[in-house]
Amino acid sequence: MKPHPLLEMLERAEFTRALGTLTRITGDYLEADGPYVSVGDYCEIEAGGGGRPLLAEVVAVEAARVRLVPVATLPKLALGATVSRAAQAGDIAVGDRFAGRAVDGLGLPLDGKGSISPGFRRPRTGRPLPPLDRLSPSEHLPIGIRAIDALLPIGKGQRLGIFAAAGVGKTSLIEQIARHAPCDRTVLCLVGERGREVEKLWRLLSTGERGELSTLVAATADESPSLRIRAIEQAIALAEFWRERGEHVLLIVDSITRAAQALREIGTASGLPPAARGLTPNVFSALPRFVERCGAARGGGAITAILTVLSETDDVDDPVVELMKSVLDGHIVLSRSLAERQHFPAIDLPRSVSRLAGDLLDSDDLERMRQAHASIATFEEARPMIESGLYRAGSNPEIDRAIALQPALSAFLRQQASEREEWAGTSRKLADILLGGGHG
Repeated sequence: MKPHPLLEMLERAEFTRALGTLTRITGDYLEADGPYVSVGDYCEIEAGGGGRPLLAEVVAVEAARVRLVPVATLPKLALGATVSRAAQAGDIAVGDRFAGRAVDGLGLPLDGKGSISPGFRRPRTGRPLPPLDRLSPSEHLPIGIRAIDALLPIGKGQRLGIFAAAGVGKTSLIEQIARHAPCDRTVLCLVGERGREVEKLWRLLSTGERGELSTLVAATADESPSLRIRAIEQAIALAEFWRERGEHVLLIVDSITRAAQALREIGTASGLPPAARGLTPNVFSALPRFVERCGAARGGGAITAILTVLSETDDVDDPVVELMKSVLDGHIVLSRSLAERQHFPAIDLPRSVSRLAGDLLDSDDLERMRQAHASIATFEEARPMIESGLYRAGSNPEIDRAIALQPALSAFLRQQASEREEWAGTSRKLADILLGGGHG
């Protein structure tokens, strides 16, 4: 039974206010001798000159010391400044009034449209679904991009990663998905992004057909690591709120790698030792929790999550990439060589995978998907021999068929960012190409 709202208010109420004092100030973190708090709580620190108190997140607690990471840029602070627990700052505001708005990680407006009165508040950890209520996606979700719909199908409630190095069309692809994917709500979360990219993507969302049903949550690269992580928590909380009402939410997070960097900064400030590639252990515990809060729920409602992952090089082998591949339901790898040939979307099909294709496509479409994948893989494997003139036609029937299909398949996989292909047309075109031996 759901508790009465008044009881919930009483549970959150603070009838006394414990205080501490600031004992250390560094560039990355602050230390105080109190108050009594837990990791993940927020505190307000008295600013000099009567300025607005500084909000800071508690990242470590010892017997006589509390370590905090500021949420905003450090104002003028002095040792001995009063530190108090911020009553409701740890809760996340959600509600329908966030629809059509752009906010920061604290739910404060970025769009200049005035303040937002949240209808509800919920804890930062959200309300994770019980394991047996997290359903495996079984409904195909065509997003209008032929290469994905036919060869890397997405399901309603799937958690999908887009892995890419810089400059290979990642932003253009997520714009295309945000514009065309069918859903009830869109939540776009930008973590550590450049300010001009935030403005560009918000203009795209707000002026589109679903502008009033879209929400942008952003924390730019110059903001604190605590606020960057809070942006993801705010975005997921909004998506969970609408999922609980039975709606289908498209959640796009760009990027998980920058979130990992923010977590590393927080972990270093809290005194955690570095682990793999300098990443602190909190990175490897927090990212899977973000992923598991998404997905389809028993009884209706789903969060389809598209999470981008930046790789240091085109060889996607760093720890964050490997971690995300292990917890996601599939991944799309973007190729620099395809982007340099002006092939967009630059999806490297042999290195990409949808783990749910067998549950989403009927037998005919599934067989066509397998044939296309096999043909593309065969051609790529034989490409050095073909381009050097070492391969002689008739030597291998599979390679001969792959060569015949390659021009038509390549044209099929190319698509303008503004173009949306209905699923019926995508399926028919691929069938024609495979049946026509490349002359579709």
